[in-house]
Amino acid sequence: MDIDYRLAFNIAPVGMALSRNRSMVDCNQQLCDMFGATREQLIDQSFQILYPSADEFERTGARIAPIMNRDGAYADDRIMKRVDGRFKGEAFWCHVTGRALNQSAPHAAGIWCFEDLSARRPVKAELTPREREVAAYLMQGLTSKQIGKTLTISHRTVEIYRARLMRKYKASTTADLVHKLMAG
Repeated sequence: MDIDYRLAFNIAPVGMALSRNRSMVDCNQQLCDMFGATREQLIDQSFQILYPSADEFERTGARIAPIMNRDGAYADDRIMKRVDGRFKGEAFWCHVTGRALNQSAPHAAGIWCFEDLSARRPVKAELTPREREVAAYLMQGLTSKQIGKTLTISHRTVEIYRARLMRKYKASTTADLVHKLMAG
């Protein structure tokens, strides 16, 4: 039995995009629906339009490259934003997984999957780009030192961001904060 890979791509239960140099060269309808955009609005566009800020797009790209060079794949939970439609500009949690077609040139070409986590993890507090990054790493179980090393900032700076997150989410401990972040 022959498998129609184009049909499989188009009806996949997650958003999918093919990339070249951090731009979308193709995507499926699920990705369009997730970001509230048409295919025409996404094709040949930089992934930057899916991020809350250009700075987060740049920092994520810099963080992804060495991991993909080493492993060939990358995955994380991050806050993305809707492009258009009724919820234009809305921030939402998204699980993103990608694989480079050439491990030594991770941004040259790849395939990316996006899963909308907003139904089980809504964004309830207004967070800065750095707070979003720290929150994502806290949910992965990283310590302040590990987060600092990953983001190339001091662990004390990470602790300041964690304290801000705790205030915004009215959390009494880091475990309570992680629980509240996971719940939204």
